[in-house]
Amino acid sequence: MERVPILKIGDILLVSIQIDMEDQVALQLQEDLADRIVATGCHGVIIDISALDIVDSFVGRTLATIAAISKVLDADTVVVGMRPAVAITLVELGLSLPGIRTALNVELGMDLLARERAAADDDADEEPDGADDAETPAVPAP
Repeated sequence: MERVPILKIGDILLVSIQIDMEDQVALQLQEDLADRIVATGCHGVIIDISALDIVDSFVGRTLATIAAISKVLDADTVVVGMRPAVAITLVELGLSLPGIRTALNVELGMDLLARERAAADDDADEEPDGADDAETPAVPAP
């Protein structure tokens, strides 16, 4: 069975699907990607589907499942390179791909993940409302 390669680029895992996504290949990708997220600690996943002419309902649901698994493992998912015919098919099948962001190409996908990570880091650095205003109350003199 063929496997889809998963490349690490900085803090991002890049999955470039260049083969037919048969059901078993899609399920193996799901497992392989989850293992790689844990092993590398990456916070972003880009799935390039530009080579796919057709996406059936199983592959569409698998992409949504991959995004959900990635999110639980603290990684955001962006699908890039979606052809118009694939987008039309997904909409006609009623697959909204929850949890998946899309970008036109890998470069834009990487930019999107970088912006999201920067925003998340900024939010984590901010103190809760009022925390910086809290002072030790003055104790009255006896």
